Amino acid sequence: MAGMVYLVGAGPGDYRLVSIKAVDCLKKADVVVYDRLADDRILKWAPEEAEYIYVGKASSHHTMKQGDINQLLVDKAKEGKTVVRLKGGDPFVFGRGGEEGILLEENGIPFEIVPGITSAISVPAYAGIPVTHRAVATSFAVITGHEDPTKGQSNMRWDKLATGVDTLVFLMGVANLPHITQELINNGRPADTPAAVIRWGTKPEQKVLITTVGKAAEDVKRTGLKPPAIFIVGEVVKLRDKLQWFDKLSQRPLFGKTILVTRARSQASKLTALLENLGARVIEKPAISIAAPADDYRAVDEAIGHITDYQWLIFTSTNGVERFFARLDKAGRDVRALGYAKIAAIGQTTAKKLFSYGIRADVVPQEFRAEGVIEALKGKLPPHAKILLPRAAEAREILPEKLREQGATVDVVPVYRTVAAEVSAEEAEALRESLANGEIDFVTFTSSSTVLNLIKILGGTEALQHVRTACIGPVTAATARAQGIEPSVVAKTYTIEGLVEAMRASL
Repeated sequence: MAGMVYLVGAGPGDYRLVSIKAVDCLKKADVVVYDRLADDRILKWAPEEAEYIYVGKASSHHTMKQGDINQLLVDKAKEGKTVVRLKGGDPFVFGRGGEEGILLEENGIPFEIVPGITSAISVPAYAGIPVTHRAVATSFAVITGHEDPTKGQSNMRWDKLATGVDTLVFLMGVANLPHITQELINNGRPADTPAAVIRWGTKPEQKVLITTVGKAAEDVKRTGLKPPAIFIVGEVVKLRDKLQWFDKLSQRPLFGKTILVTRARSQASKLTALLENLGARVIEKPAISIAAPADDYRAVDEAIGHITDYQWLIFTSTNGVERFFARLDKAGRDVRALGYAKIAAIGQTTAKKLFSYGIRADVVPQEFRAEGVIEALKGKLPPHAKILLPRAAEAREILPEKLREQGATVDVVPVYRTVAAEVSAEEAEALRESLANGEIDFVTFTSSSTVLNLIKILGGTEALQHVRTACIGPVTAATARAQGIEPSVVAKTYTIEGLVEAMRASL
C-alpha cells in the first residue's frame, strides 16, 4: 500500500514562520527530504527516528538532480511511508513542487501541498520594503533570477516586465545580476530606479544593500554579497527609511552575536527562544540526547511498586520529573500514589515541572545543586528516612552519599541517561571550522555531559580555546576546567534564565 507525500513550504528562513500544518506533517513523518534553505531547527518537529535525506541545492551545485528527487519521493511512498518534502519558501513559487506532484500523480501516490511563506514578500517585509504601497506601487511581479539553462531561448518578456509592473522581485538572481539589470535598462527601466539586494532575509544575519538598477551589479561585486539573496526593484525601496523595523532589533543586547546551543534537541527551544529574543543568532548543535536507562526502567518500576515506603522523593531535573511520572502512568497510577511523601526539587525549573503534575515541592533550596538540597534537608528528615532519588544514570554521587551520612536509606533509580548525540563527520568538521574562523561568539554548556560530549564531537578542546564559553553553574564549570577550558561566564543562578542573564551582563 502506497504511503503519503506532503510537499511542504518551510518559509523564507526564520524557522518560526513555518505553518502549524507544516509542523503537523513533520510530526508524523517517516522520511524527511529537505533543502538547503530550510532552517535545520524546523527538523526538530519530526520524530528523531525518522529518516532524513538532504537534497539541498546551492548556487551552481546540486546535491541531487531534480529528477532523482522526484523519483525518491515516489520510491519512499511506495514503501508505505509518510514522506515530507520540505522546501525553502513555497513549493509552487520556483520550488519545482509542480514537477514533484505530477510524477506522484502519475504513479498513483496521494499527496498534499502545504503552502509556505514565500521569500518574495517576506524578505522585503523584514527589510522594511512593502511590495505594494498606496500611491507608490499597485502591482508586483515575482520573477526567477535564472531561467532553466537547458531551454533554447528565454521566455522572459523584458519589454513588458521592465515598465509594466511597479515592483519587481527577482529570486535567486545574484549571480545573474549584470544580465538582469542590463535587460531592465535596455527595455526602459531608468538606471536610477531604487533597488535593494537582501541576503539571508528574515534571519539574524540578514544583510540589506540599497542601490539602484544601474549600480546594483557593481555594488554587489564590491561588497562581496553572496547568495542566497533576492533583488527587488521599484520606488517602494525608498519606504525602507521609515519601515526598517527589523534593523532596529540591533539595539537588543545580544544582536550580532552567534551562540552555539549544545543542549539536547528536545530541550534546546527554551534557551534558543531566550537568546533570540535578545537578538542573538542561535546555532543548535545538540551534544547530547536523552535515552532510556540501560536497565530499561526496571529499577524505577520496582520502586514505584512499593512507592508508599518512601518518606521523601527528590527530583534533580525536569527530565527526571517527566520520566518518573511517565513510568507512574505506565503502572496505571497517578500522583495520589505518592501518599504523604515529601517532595524536594533542585531549582525553580524542576519545581515548576512538578507543579504541572499538581505537586507543590516542599523544599526548593536557594542553591540549585546537590549541595543546596543537602543543606535544605538538614533537620527535616525523620530518623532512618527512606528516600527515592529518580535521576540521570550518570549523575554525581555526592547527594545520595551525604544523605546516607545523615542516616537515610537512599534508593537511586535511573530514569534516563544522557548519551552523545549522533553527529556526522561532515557536521563535526563544519563546526570546527566555524569555531576556528571566529564565526561563533559563545558556546553554552548546560551540564557536564554537554561539555564532555562536545569535546568528543570536536575531537578535542583545541577548537574551544579561542571562543567564549558560558556554563550554567559551578559543577559544569568545574568539568570544563578539568578538560582545560576556562569558562568565560558562569551563571550565579543555575537556571537557563540565569545563564542568559550572565552572558548578557558579560558584554
